[in-house]
Amino acid sequence: MKNIAIIPARGGSKRIPHKNIKHFLGKPIIAYSIEAAINSDLFDEIMVSTDDYEIAEVAKQHGARVPFLRSEENSDDFATLADVIDEVKRQYLEQGNLFDNICCILPTAPLLTVDNLKKGYDLLSNRNVDSARPVVRFSYPIQRALRLDGNKKIGMFNDEYKDCRSQDLEAAFHDAGQFYWMKFDIGLRGNNKFGFEIPETMVQDIDNEQDWVIAELKYKMINL
Repeated sequence: MKNIAIIPARGGSKRIPHKNIKHFLGKPIIAYSIEAAINSDLFDEIMVSTDDYEIAEVAKQHGARVPFLRSEENSDDFATLADVIDEVKRQYLEQGNLFDNICCILPTAPLLTVDNLKKGYDLLSNRNVDSARPVVRFSYPIQRALRLDGNKKIGMFNDEYKDCRSQDLEAAFHDAGQFYWMKFDIGLRGNNKFGFEIPETMVQDIDNEQDWVIAELKYKMINL
């Protein structure tokens, strides 16, 4: 089986300027994703899809390929991961390069582990699935979520659960935001999506400077 890792890293980050190559505990954060892909020995090709020459240079310095730059069409705030992956697929197919599977690895996932990459690949390989990804359990039952109106009055989204015990409610999960394994011919557009649970300590969404600090603390805790 031939596998390609696609790391999407455009240059237009606004909340954290140059987020994809900002230094995270001593090296560009994208380097962690590249190195995890390399160390997994799962991939025949590891490439970065970017519109930014500086990101491209950093990516190549850390072992990834940047065989072409991303189009302007797929470099704005409205382009989806599925759009970016489809563009990369078209470019490789035009060059006569065909793969069996894709793993889209996000560039700001320093808590990503080789072990979890392999778990995702095993799930994709051994089950009839279109895609596989890690998910994280919500720490509090979403069925008992609260809302605040303009006067700070509290109300429940679902009153039917107000008297339910937390342990009696179905667990809910959210995307870990680290990677997505998928069949090459289907990409992210398939409906048969599977997931496996990883702990909250191994996940951190990084949207602002506070998230960044928390991610560094988690990384240090995991790697003590």
